[in-house]
Amino acid sequence: MNFLKKMKSRYTVKKYNPQGTISNEKLQTLKEILHLSPSSINSQPWNFVFVNNPEIKEQLAEASYFNKEKILDSSYLIVFQVIKDPEDFEKQIEENLPEGSINYYKTFVKPKGEAEIKSWLKHQVYLSLGILLSACAAMEIDSTPMEGIENDKYDAILNNEKYESLFAVAIGEKSENDSNQPIHTPKKRLKRENVILEM
Repeated sequence: MNFLKKMKSRYTVKKYNPQGTISNEKLQTLKEILHLSPSSINSQPWNFVFVNNPEIKEQLAEASYFNKEKILDSSYLIVFQVIKDPEDFEKQIEENLPEGSINYYKTFVKPKGEAEIKSWLKHQVYLSLGILLSACAAMEIDSTPMEGIENDKYDAILNNEKYESLFAVAIGEKSENDSNQPIHTPKKRLKRENVILEM
């Protein structure tokens, strides 16, 4: 029930406190939780880049459309990246996964072609986003998921050769003046009976 209460209070932060901090203990716990994220066949086709360097954060903020201020004022920006080349991915799983998992990939995913493979890989990274946002809620770390980034510019700035940027999450401490807080802007969801079905 405690987790439910925290999920009811979590929201997408629109304004951060630039003096806010995240303890090293919480940060390391968050990294470990991300590291444990689930993925189909344990494929793990990702990198999670934690950006705290002010110069790099500023460059990324400039490539983030309307998210610039959030990034600059947050404690960290986490960039979620996916492996670019299916051949590199296949090499990774051949080195790390059991035969059954490799056979699943080669039998059910690979035959669909490069576009479908890349889509499947991206889906795995999105699973880790749910884990991160849930963990942030449980640990009382404020967060802002954002697809509003210029992916090519992110890739050039981060220069992570075999990976490409999909989306980012700012984390930190909300500003008390953030008007998007549920006390000011109540959470809105579709009616429960419209989305939770029983058969």
